[in-house]
Amino acid sequence: MTAGFIPPHGGYQGLLSYQKAEIVYDATVNFCNRFIDRRSRTHDQMVQAARSGKQNIIEGSLASGTSKETEIKLTNVARASLEELLADYRDFLRERGIVEWPREHRYAERLRALNRTPGATYATFRKGLEHPDPAICANVVIGLIKVTCYLLDQQLRRLERDFLSEGGLRERMTRARLQARGEGKRDPRDVRD
Repeated sequence: MTAGFIPPHGGYQGLLSYQKAEIVYDATVNFCNRFIDRRSRTHDQMVQAARSGKQNIIEGSLASGTSKETEIKLTNVARASLEELLADYRDFLRERGIVEWPREHRYAERLRALNRTPGATYATFRKGLEHPDPAICANVVIGLIKVTCYLLDQQLRRLERDFLSEGGLRERMTRARLQARGEGKRDPRDVRD
């Protein structure tokens, strides 16, 4: 039996990067609706950047079966969108004279502990994400974006390694065709002198 050349793909729901990006999206919608004028361009841009981060992970995962190049590109677009969103949150803090939590801040340490919770969801971070103080909310989302970006960086490195070891669609197609021919045995249709 010949193995197919389109590998299993999709399954983005199981990616930790996607799970965190979904929390970032939900948190950003909530944050913007509470603290950014809904008519402002910033509101729309922040929500769209958060959405792009999440949606490009989905699209890349689904495209991975037939195009590793597309998967890598879309994963990188997700990463870039979240970096843009991070800058928007930092602008929010800076414009209001609010300090971004340093790594050793007790709330930042608590956030890191929560991020290690298996199966963490929006509810895991709800207290910080829905806090009445926008400084706390923004810092919690910033922490979540940083974790998501780290995970996407790791994912991109893994995708690169996978491509180098397994190749792309054309290489898999060639291997599958050779296997279907009997590990490279001569096909009678390939009569060449």
